[in-house]
Amino acid sequence: MDKARLLLGASAALLCSVAMASAEDLQKVTFMTSWYAQAEHGGFYQAKAQGLYEKAGLDVTIKMGGPQINGMQLLLAGETDFYNGFDFQVLSGVEQKLPVKAVAAMFQHDVNGMLTHKDVSSLEGLKDKTLMIATTARASWWPWLKSKYDLQDSQVKPYTFNVQPFLVDPQAAQQAFPSSEPFTLEQQGVPYNFFLFADEGYPPYGITLVTRTDVIDGKPDVVEKFVKASIEGWKSYLADPSAGNALIKEANPKMTDAQLAFALKRMKELGLVAGGDAATDGIGIMKEERWKASYDYMVSAGLLKAETNWKDAFTTDYVKDLKIKPD
Repeated sequence: MDKARLLLGASAALLCSVAMASAEDLQKVTFMTSWYAQAEHGGFYQAKAQGLYEKAGLDVTIKMGGPQINGMQLLLAGETDFYNGFDFQVLSGVEQKLPVKAVAAMFQHDVNGMLTHKDVSSLEGLKDKTLMIATTARASWWPWLKSKYDLQDSQVKPYTFNVQPFLVDPQAAQQAFPSSEPFTLEQQGVPYNFFLFADEGYPPYGITLVTRTDVIDGKPDVVEKFVKASIEGWKSYLADPSAGNALIKEANPKMTDAQLAFALKRMKELGLVAGGDAATDGIGIMKEERWKASYDYMVSAGLLKAETNWKDAFTTDYVKDLKIKPD
């Protein structure tokens, strides 16, 4: 009996030792999201929950962003290896000679849009409305919206990050994401319309995966593994989000099952992850012409210097041949 126990103990110790060695062999990676954990980050949490990162040889830590966190600064400071960014931010960084580059586009379309009352049937109907927008919109989509629909700065009032001002003013419209403010209104039974700017030609990608050039140059294998595993996570999340959602709720206890389900439904309806070029070329795909369109818009709006080398803002090397498509 003692000999048997001794053998069992030795076997357990050996297994533990092997497990520890395997964990030590994994390459450590830190990834920061753009906001509190939510369905818009679902593929990354799914990859973590299902062990896809570990299978690829990576030990990934996911950190949440938030209103007081500047993810780009933390990326540049080496506090994170990858960041959930967006086109304009990267192009502006390249203009400033910052060592950043996008390596994948998890959302094929930008997610900004306008929330209106039911009497507004299109963005053409905004001309006589009070428009509640954030200051940051002036450096992104507001110049595009203002020019395209002949709107005025005098119509603008501050966006307060809730729907109450919109609810009490029948002449108001406000900026919104398809998965957040509309969810709140549906919960309250309030009729509304939502217009996605991308549907009207607003050019940028939504969520881009951004890293530093020293990570690309020094650890190209890590970039390749992280991009592929993340894309596999997104494919899995679209099919069955339960594993990723459990981690999302663990990281952000305020997130509800209803909110997560609504957000995923909207992502699918709008083809954010699997639509556009992703339908044929796979999740995460980026195209040079799309980056050129973002560059052209930013220059025309006075948001970017024309001499900026826009091709330095991205590389398609890590996504062009993957072709990982949703089931």
